[in-house]
Amino acid sequence: MKKLIFLILLSNWTIANHAQKRLDAQSIQSLAYKHAHQSLSEYLEFLRIPNNGRYPAQMDANMDWAMAAFTRRGFKMDRLPTGNIDWLFAQQDFPGASKTVLFYMHIDGQAVDPSKWEQTSPYEPVLKMKGGEIDEWTTGKLELIESEVNPDWRIFARSSADAKGPVVMFLAAMDAMAEAGVKPDYNIKVIMDCEEEQSAPHLNESVAQNSEILKADMLVILDGPIHLSEQPTLVFGARGIASLRITTYGPRSPQHSGHYGNYAPNPALRLAQLLASMKDQNGKVTIPGFYRDIELNESIKEVLNKVPDDEKAIQEKLGIAAPDKVGSNLQEALQYPSLNIRGMSAGWVGSKVRTIIPEAAVAHLDIRLVKESDPDQLIKLIKEHIKEQGYHILSSEPTESERMEYARLLSMSARAAYPAFRTPVDSEIGRWLEKALLHTFGTSPVKVRTLGGSVPISPFVRILDVPAVILPLVNADNNQHSPNENLRLGNYYEGVRSLIGVLNQPIE
Repeated sequence: MKKLIFLILLSNWTIANHAQKRLDAQSIQSLAYKHAHQSLSEYLEFLRIPNNGRYPAQMDANMDWAMAAFTRRGFKMDRLPTGNIDWLFAQQDFPGASKTVLFYMHIDGQAVDPSKWEQTSPYEPVLKMKGGEIDEWTTGKLELIESEVNPDWRIFARSSADAKGPVVMFLAAMDAMAEAGVKPDYNIKVIMDCEEEQSAPHLNESVAQNSEILKADMLVILDGPIHLSEQPTLVFGARGIASLRITTYGPRSPQHSGHYGNYAPNPALRLAQLLASMKDQNGKVTIPGFYRDIELNESIKEVLNKVPDDEKAIQEKLGIAAPDKVGSNLQEALQYPSLNIRGMSAGWVGSKVRTIIPEAAVAHLDIRLVKESDPDQLIKLIKEHIKEQGYHILSSEPTESERMEYARLLSMSARAAYPAFRTPVDSEIGRWLEKALLHTFGTSPVKVRTLGGSVPISPFVRILDVPAVILPLVNADNNQHSPNENLRLGNYYEGVRSLIGVLNQPIE
């Protein structure tokens, strides 16, 4: 009996002692730079695997690579069915842990148009640096990074920043913790999405189907760029997204503008008038109820005003003399749902332009949703507004009888992809992550209440009932989704440093 009591006390002492062993900031920095540098060859290897989520075979190759890489770090691996391309799931438990943190990453990338890239292949990483009298990008030999690294050098490749970089940063951070002999005081689960760039079409069903496996106390999302100030950043929410397609109709086929101008209705003009009726001169949506239930009180504004945005620099970067007036600054503007025209088409332009009245005009719109937004309600409000402008709304091309019956015709389709999410800044997960970054960098991170973009996270938050925060790691000017996507090596190193800090920080 005495021996049993001794063993229990010894076990408890060992766990307590282990829990108290934590890295100081200097050790974190030293380990981060060492393991970030050592992991660069692994990072380049991962980038060389094409990862367009529309092609399951490509994603199988990426999952094979990631499965091997995580297994080497002691993770138990599994593939979770989603109805299309599987998720990759990793799990590792640690002695004495009472809580579990789920990390979300994605390993698929946007499609590429190689002709728009300034390199042979978007999937062959290239080292570039700026210099010369005109400060332009020049290509360097990749071998250079084996012996030295300038933090302003960049790796250009598809998914270099969005989001293979954060995946390998996480692996490097795990290696650093292993070398130091320090273990997190929480269990780790990792979900790797292979259809994030396809708007995760099966997300709701997949989360519900795997809710027991994914169960966790907190969710950390490794995605997106840090604040423009290049300071460590935490983002506590992201806007959701819905999309619409509106087509207005004129004559059955294009008509000569001389013969029928002033007589045949022009669908392009009607579409322009209709869209213009939805917003005022300051960019605010005029549809009643569009901003319903959104109130920015003084405490919220205090959080927003602490974000170190340089409004003048942002406007210079965008090339605009003045912004819209939906909010008094950028952070306020992001707290409201937006109604955006993302593309329009009618007739012909450029060298093919001709003097015709087009037969139809098409506009694609997106609505960026905030937590207070009900996407179905906003779509309903837009439909009601369109009807008030005198239009009969169809769900498909008009029939001959409909053409002769209704003077103003349009067809409309709409889809709500996923809603927004937002976690209180002063929450347990928020305080934990802030402590981790404060300990690591010696300064509090920039705390962003709502990300302007959208990430498919809300089903995790809703179904798993788990608080979520985004931990962005990559440079703000990474050309995400665009040709010549890149990751600044200084951000790669600091990303590893951030993740060691998070893995090192106890959840109190």
